[in-house]
Amino acid sequence: MKSKLFLLLLLTCFYTFGQDYRSTIAQAEQLYNIKNYANSTSKYKEAFTIEQKNSNDYYNAACSAALSGKKDLAFEWLNQALKNGWTNLQHMKSDTDLKTLHTDKKWDKLIAAIQQEIDKGTVGIDKPLQAELIAIYNDDQTIRQHYMTALKEFGNQSKQADSIAKIMGYKDSINLIKVKDILDKRGWVGPNKVGVQANMTLFLVIQHSDLETQQKYLPMMREAVKNKNAQSSALALLEDRVALGEGKKQIYGSQIGYDSKTTKNYVLPLEDPDNVDHRREEVGLGPISEYVKTWDIVWNVEEYKLMLSEIEKQKKKTN
Repeated sequence: MKSKLFLLLLLTCFYTFGQDYRSTIAQAEQLYNIKNYANSTSKYKEAFTIEQKNSNDYYNAACSAALSGKKDLAFEWLNQALKNGWTNLQHMKSDTDLKTLHTDKKWDKLIAAIQQEIDKGTVGIDKPLQAELIAIYNDDQTIRQHYMTALKEFGNQSKQADSIAKIMGYKDSINLIKVKDILDKRGWVGPNKVGVQANMTLFLVIQHSDLETQQKYLPMMREAVKNKNAQSSALALLEDRVALGEGKKQIYGSQIGYDSKTTKNYVLPLEDPDNVDHRREEVGLGPISEYVKTWDIVWNVEEYKLMLSEIEKQKKKTN
């Protein structure tokens, strides 16, 4: 009995640490979004004492540090990002958050170190396919950054946002043709064949496609996750989108709706809200309470359950 109890306590501790880490990271990201870079940097520093770290978090932390004038700390975290596998050199060079670091001698050394790691990791990489997918990735993400900026500056119903949305739809249709051709001929190619960023492109383009396409490639992505050729956290988002498209409830709470009457965002219909954080943890997602803050949603599970029937009605109206 003692050994079982110890195991239970150990698992509980690990789960709590994971939740605390993701919660703190989410707070840091929220502070970054409102341009409170100094406090964002402090939150990242707090998170990194919990011993659960990844390259993306280190990179994002470096951005906050650079924007708050803490260059040495920014370089420290960029080097930690590199040690943990972050090698997106093209993005780093063009990231305006890091512009203040470019004149520092450490910048060129960092660039060289990342390039060295990239060269080491190209054994077995299909470079032409990787280049094609990275180009699609940049196309997909750049237009969405413009769209999000328009939403923040001009609002959801603005002409500016609508104009960019139309361009985004056109780009998505072109990128989908390219990705479907790759998936049909090559399957869901893993990061060992094209690298992490290029591999993520497959998910992004399918996630942004129509329901019929999502349904077609969902089984392929499930199999890819089993074979470690795709991320379970990404699959969770696709599972949610397909479920809602089929008139069912989402499982992980990743999909957010917008009520034009109240001008407020809300979590679209969710299965078993009480246990959503357990399901999210299983696939590597952080607490829903932190996730939804990005959309200015305050998560209260009891209130959400009461509102669920009304939310489902709203969902039907938008279909």
